[in-house]
Amino acid sequence: MGRRTLPKLDPSVDFSRHITEVDDLETPFCPQSLFAETSDLEIEVGSGKGLFVLNESERVPNRNYLGNEIAKKYCRFAAYRLAQKGRTNAHMLRGDGMKLFRELLPSECAVAVHVYFPDPWWKERHRRRRVMQEGFIGDLQRVLVPGGVFHFWTDVEEYFEETIGLMKEHSDLSDPIDVQETAAEHDMDYRTHFERRMRKYDHDVFRAQFHKS
Repeated sequence: MGRRTLPKLDPSVDFSRHITEVDDLETPFCPQSLFAETSDLEIEVGSGKGLFVLNESERVPNRNYLGNEIAKKYCRFAAYRLAQKGRTNAHMLRGDGMKLFRELLPSECAVAVHVYFPDPWWKERHRRRRVMQEGFIGDLQRVLVPGGVFHFWTDVEEYFEETIGLMKEHSDLSDPIDVQETAAEHDMDYRTHFERRMRKYDHDVFRAQFHKS
């Protein structure tokens, strides 16, 4: 299930207004400054090729979507597609998502945070690289507004169970709501390219959401 090569980008499409380097952001950082209009903000960490941000920014045009991806080629591709569609309510940030949450995002700025299929970092010595760890959990709780929602999906059951335990131990968010039964209504109902691949090969996907009181 190797990833397909990305298509070539049309050089006539200017996507510079749809992408910013995390390292170029200055504090204090106002995420609403990246959009044409101020609106409720949702943030995705690890956007990959940007399918979620692309689709949701069309489905809910009165809400702003901020995607974060560390891989330059994928982030550029995601921003390119946003520019192609003329989206003014979606933007990509290229760089370290942990730094973004730890140092740059203001408190209570997002109505939702999404983490879909993060790298499981299988080897024990690499576990510290997982996005779902104590520091990030504290930061995402701070970034969410009261009533905000955190969505977490993975195809790795061990990672899912570990995350549930970490959320209970290190956050005040609600106990997880199981969304397994309502997540997919039909074969084309998917949020990310990775989810599409998992479902195509009939692999399990574990989903939960948490709410900030």
